[in-house]
Amino acid sequence: MKIVFASTPGQEEEICGLVRYIYSTVFPLYFTDKEISEFEQLKVLHTPDDFNTLKDAFQVMASMQTVISILESPTLDDQYEVLFNKNVANLQEFGLFFPFEFEQFVEAKNMKNSVFSIYTKAANELLV
Repeated sequence: MKIVFASTPGQEEEICGLVRYIYSTVFPLYFTDKEISEFEQLKVLHTPDDFNTLKDAFQVMASMQTVISILESPTLDDQYEVLFNKNVANLQEFGLFFPFEFEQFVEAKNMKNSVFSIYTKAANELLV
C-alpha cells in the first residue's frame, strides 16, 4: 500500500498567486494589454480545480517560479532556453496551458517599449 498526501489549500493559493503575478508583472514586460486579454480568454495558466498530490503542487510551484525568474532576468540569454523549455513542459504535464516558446519572449522583449499596462499593479493608490 502506498500513501500519498493531497495538495493543501495553501499550496493551491500559492499557485493562484503565482499565476496572478505572471499576469500582472511578467506578461506586461513582453505583451500588450490586448494580447494579455487574449491569454485570459484562452485560459493560459488556468489551474485545474486541484492537484493530486503534494509533490505535484510543489513541482508546479517550482516550475512557475523558475519560469518567472528566467523571464524577469535583465537579458534572455540562450543559456536559459533549455531550463525554460523543461519547466514549461512540466507545467503542461500537470495541466496548465502555457503555449509559449522561449524565442517568443526574446522577440517580444526586443519589440516592447512601453511598461504601462492595465494588468500591472499600481505603484500607489489614492484612498478616498
